[in-house]
Amino acid sequence: MKLLRFARLAALLVISMVFAACQSQQAAPWQLTDISGHMPDLAFQLTNDQGKSVTAADFQGKVTLLYFGYTHCPDVCPLTLAHLHVVMQRLGKLADGAQILFVSVDPARDTPEALHAYVTAFDPHVVGLTGSAADIEALTKRYRAAFSREPDKAGGSYDVSHSSGIYIFDAHGKARLLATPTDSQDKLVHDLHLLLSPGDAT
Repeated sequence: MKLLRFARLAALLVISMVFAACQSQQAAPWQLTDISGHMPDLAFQLTNDQGKSVTAADFQGKVTLLYFGYTHCPDVCPLTLAHLHVVMQRLGKLADGAQILFVSVDPARDTPEALHAYVTAFDPHVVGLTGSAADIEALTKRYRAAFSREPDKAGGSYDVSHSSGIYIFDAHGKARLLATPTDSQDKLVHDLHLLLSPGDAT
């Protein structure tokens, strides 16, 4: 009887271990904030830094990182783009499957030409996007981001306060992760590696 009880307990233990292993395989070990099912798919119609009209469909097949900023930003934008540049370098060849979209929240100053000069100084995976004030506002609302123009300074210059989240979409345009500039490069590399490696992420 004792042997039978032991065999049953051993069988239950094996079953529970298999079940736990299946659960761990089904849940991708994200290190960034998982927003799957909480944000809408990637969708927009804007103008790229080459002056061409583009939509989200033009980036299908790429893991896309969406970031709102502007070229006159004094701190967080250049730091974030430099941060992402290092991440792309660390991903190596996998980075060819990624695209960074830098959407200007200052369309009055950020012409396609200005955006092109700015983003190409950071990384070849970055595309600058601009559009009408209404288009930009609609896109920020879609992803619950925010921005506001600060009062003019002497000489007519001004700053724009804006959200600093990095929205990450999979190759099908589904919202998957949210990063912030304070998230480590290790976290970004880890999660992007999962999204960029077929079969590794759920």
